[in-house]
Amino acid sequence: MDIRFAEFSLPQSGAVVVGVWEDRALTGPARRLDEATQGAVARAVAAAPRFHGKKNELVPVIGPPGLPVSRIVLAGLGKPKAIDARLLEDLGGTLAAHLNSAGESEATFAVDLGDGAPVKPAEAAARLAYGAALRSYRFDKYRTKQKPEQKPSLSSITVSAASPGEAKQAYQALGAAAEAVAFTRDLVSEPANELYPESMAERAAALAGPDLPGLTVEVLDENRLSELGMGALLGVAQGSVRPPRVVVMQYRGVAADVAPLAFIGKGVTFDTGGISIKPAGGMWDMKWDMAGAGVVIGLMRLLAARRARVNAVGLVGLVENMPSGAAQRPGDIVRSMSGQTIEVLNTDAEGRLVLADVLWYCQDRFKPKAMIDLATLTGAVIVALGHENAGLFANNDELAERLVAAGKAVGEPVWRLPLAESYDRAIDSDAADVKNIAGDRAAGSIIGAQFVQRFVNNVPWAHLDIAGVAWSKKDAPTVPKGATAFGVRLLDRFVADYYESD
Repeated sequence: MDIRFAEFSLPQSGAVVVGVWEDRALTGPARRLDEATQGAVARAVAAAPRFHGKKNELVPVIGPPGLPVSRIVLAGLGKPKAIDARLLEDLGGTLAAHLNSAGESEATFAVDLGDGAPVKPAEAAARLAYGAALRSYRFDKYRTKQKPEQKPSLSSITVSAASPGEAKQAYQALGAAAEAVAFTRDLVSEPANELYPESMAERAAALAGPDLPGLTVEVLDENRLSELGMGALLGVAQGSVRPPRVVVMQYRGVAADVAPLAFIGKGVTFDTGGISIKPAGGMWDMKWDMAGAGVVIGLMRLLAARRARVNAVGLVGLVENMPSGAAQRPGDIVRSMSGQTIEVLNTDAEGRLVLADVLWYCQDRFKPKAMIDLATLTGAVIVALGHENAGLFANNDELAERLVAAGKAVGEPVWRLPLAESYDRAIDSDAADVKNIAGDRAAGSIIGAQFVQRFVNNVPWAHLDIAGVAWSKKDAPTVPKGATAFGVRLLDRFVADYYESD
């Protein structure tokens, strides 16, 4: 979708959106349209008894006389002092969805907040555009027989701003974020016959180039993983004809001697459960069991695209978990890269095995200042938190608090859950150093995190269990149903707020 910024003038085509404050007070552009249409805007407000100008309220006015536009949309803004970036992003997304459903192809967003709102005009325009860009995402790659009315119609938006140049500049980093989110959603949406360890590694490797300076990508193949002793990861992969890969992405935005932040993603490109096979119903959803890896790749793309002033590494462990004559069996014992032995009681608790080796490799090679992993690790986190929050576990309070704050700021909330020695004892094994499940269903997401923590080696670390938020079955203002890319915006904000050099 083409997004532009321009000074406000009465539009001559398409749809136009203007703001209305709570208690039905018209903004400046709304008053200008009211004059140009001989009072049609004021009459529309008066004729809509349930419209009070509260946030998220919309009233469409079809092609009034006096102005050659297809429609005017009155958008409730709420109270001026309550305006913030999140509200504007949500409004932009809501408007994009509304205009698409109406079949509009072009629109002007003339939402002038005036001087009473806490968000600067240029930033406000950029946030409106960002929300529209996020919501306009669709994964249509494999659809061949859509009717015209089923296809998205909105192709261009002009956002009015008193200083279009400033608004365009404010949108640069946001536009890069929208592109990274779309890239991540594409990865997570792909079917497993198209996206598997080798092809996903190739997509990550293709990012290295002149368009993303400072970003390098290295792909470790099966032989190299064996040399490194990644027995836990290789054990998960051994039942599939698709060989595993580990992708190492490095972005350098400051001096080389500055320790990097590390982001690690679980990348199970399809998860049958292995020998501990899942029920058939809903197994198709397991194409997105690589969402954590997708987020890490998208985040690294974004950091490079916006020239973030930070050093970062992103590592993803890519495997396919399949049942076959060569597959890992319940009761097998594998040796991880750390040297710790793992009794695999359930082959469907495989993501933690992948993370065990990749986390160890990360801290051993890069000596990061902190590690954050993302994984669709447990169904138990959905029981605990539903689809509203990701589960957060951490061995460092400051790290956890920063992630909570960043998540709240961008609308990707996380909720901290406990880690404790008493939980850890539940995964002591009688036959090996650790077992990959506790043996009962109690505290399942905590048990998964406790297992992962054994391979962190005291580095400041946080684990985000995104099983409940990686895929949505309903639309939200800036997130259409499907792959959410939850974590890209959160971690980008986390980096920007706490780790970028001046």
